[in-house]
Amino acid sequence: MLPTTDQALPCVRVCQMLSNLYKDIRLFRFDDKTGQVYILAGDELQVIVLSNGIWDFVNEPEL
Repeated sequence: MLPTTDQALPCVRVCQMLSNLYKDIRLFRFDDKTGQVYILAGDELQVIVLSNGIWDFVNEPEL
């Protein structure tokens, strides 16, 4: 399984927003079992990008 084209642009958008906030992207991983992209930024900021391109925080951070 590969990332979908629907999730590619949101992944770039999320990474750009994290970069604008000077957050280190420590992990960017595609889970081929779930089809989700997991992004860990800083010590605790976690984002999931679903195969349909919808993304959400795993935990609600204070930015």
